[in-house]
Amino acid sequence: MAGSELGSRLRLTTWGESHGPALGCVLDGFPAGMALSEEDIQVYLDRRRPGRSPVTTARKEADRVEILSGVFEGVTTGTPISLLIRNTDQRSRDYGNLKEAFRPGHADYGYEARYGIRDYRGGGRSSGRETAARVAAGAVCQKLLSECGISVRAFARAIGPVWVPEEGLDPSLALTAPTAMPHAESNERALAFLKECRERGDSAGGVIECRASGLPAGLGDPVFDKLDAGLARAVMSIGAVKAVEIGDGIRASGALGSENNDAFYMDEEGHVRKRTNHAGGILGGISDGSDLVLRAYVKPTPSISQPQDTVTSGGEEISLTIRGRHDPVIVPRAVVVAECMCAFVILDALLSSMTARASYVKDFCKRKREDL
Repeated sequence: MAGSELGSRLRLTTWGESHGPALGCVLDGFPAGMALSEEDIQVYLDRRRPGRSPVTTARKEADRVEILSGVFEGVTTGTPISLLIRNTDQRSRDYGNLKEAFRPGHADYGYEARYGIRDYRGGGRSSGRETAARVAAGAVCQKLLSECGISVRAFARAIGPVWVPEEGLDPSLALTAPTAMPHAESNERALAFLKECRERGDSAGGVIECRASGLPAGLGDPVFDKLDAGLARAVMSIGAVKAVEIGDGIRASGALGSENNDAFYMDEEGHVRKRTNHAGGILGGISDGSDLVLRAYVKPTPSISQPQDTVTSGGEEISLTIRGRHDPVIVPRAVVVAECMCAFVILDALLSSMTARASYVKDFCKRKREDL
């Protein structure tokens, strides 16, 4: 199976299945010399792990990360960083009735059609549990970005019909509220809505918003390796995401040019700035120094407890009721996944930009000679 790698200068490979003994990742191309501990990574994994609130699956996984390589005496060595997360609470018996049936809304049929074989226990590689490895890698990227003065933060902008308003946001709530919404009233309304969904045996979708501040202008290449194209690819690769937009996104299609263009001006320190940010921090595929704004649209959890019509691999039409432990909404746990995928792409673009000009290479050589 191909397709488990992402990145250019920085390469990420994830591996493992939902009901296998473990899953993990390899992060290759990460610079040497950064202090890194398992606790630096664990903080992010704890935001994603299941069983923490009434709107997540009851599966109990500690998601404790183990650093297997790439770190010596607490510092990255420049060699591949290998991270391991063991599975400890699988209940494969819950999936026995899915051995032959294709679950509506899942990847089962596509896997069978492509490979002729599939891991029916939670979906194997298509399971949302695969994202734990992405978060582990993204946490490493987040640490270096923060040391460069770059902040990448995401939150739930909407769950079902409940949208977080533009005003009155409390960013700290995104880390503590069960919905990951930075707005107390919206959090309560969303919880009430999700309670109704659960009582009906149904599920909900929503919107994740990610904002990156402190980005320098000039990240990204203007053709196939546009910064927004890289972000879209990485975030769309999250299983439940069905659409991605930058800045005003689809709203820009209904605007006039005079409304959508962001006027430039010079600030008091002589820096180029924009008066508005309809572009979401990216122009022509290259960062413009404004805050990067991305939104990911997440579908409802496909595993619901209502009877659903489907077929088996043998062509029999049946009614299927899915058992097991499932999230009534994916959005709260996916917030940190989207955040970490954006962090990975931004760091990859940052590392790639270091060779964009001959002067950068000359400055590097000069500094190395001075160090001798």
